[in-house]
Amino acid sequence: MGHGEKVATGSAIETALDGVAPRLRKIREQRGATLTDVATRTGISKSTLSRLENGQRKPSLELLLPLAELYRVPLDDLVGAPESGDPRIRLKPRRVHGRTVLPLTRHPGGVQAWKIVIPVNQTKPEPRTHDGYEWLYVLTGRMRLVLGHQDLVLEAGEAADFDTQLPHWFGSTGEGPAEVLSIFGRPGEQMHVRASTKSTSQGDGAH
Repeated sequence: MGHGEKVATGSAIETALDGVAPRLRKIREQRGATLTDVATRTGISKSTLSRLENGQRKPSLELLLPLAELYRVPLDDLVGAPESGDPRIRLKPRRVHGRTVLPLTRHPGGVQAWKIVIPVNQTKPEPRTHDGYEWLYVLTGRMRLVLGHQDLVLEAGEAADFDTQLPHWFGSTGEGPAEVLSIFGRPGEQMHVRASTKSTSQGDGAH
């Protein structure tokens, strides 16, 4: 029985790996990125990327991790088995840079959402920039947000949104952990607010 289980497990792994190639190509095309773009941003050669997408190169964690980070999708979305038709979503928390991250969206492309638990010891700002637009909402606790030259503290129930090309970092105030909802979109995918108190929006037209 043990030998049979090993064979079955090996077969399942092979089946999952066989599905990586078409997923990689589909996600890249949904991002509107070329092989050259991905090679430049990940350091993985264009030929290796092409062989991965054609199924000629066996995927490894060393190759898949930077791709999952670039495409902003859980590694499970690249390696996991195809959808079974079961409508239930099994959310799998991950540890990312010492934080617990729970992906709330499963489909690559478009707006991505996460629930993030920030531990109390993450108090050192490490601002970074990247393309996109982010919206943060504090569920519980208090969160420190460094945004450009601003140093803010957001309470539970408060939100902030910003262009991620502005140097930014969010973490703990040092008083306790915080739970945060993060919604991220690529350029052109920022959230559309139906109601706003900003009078400056008049005359801008629909986007």
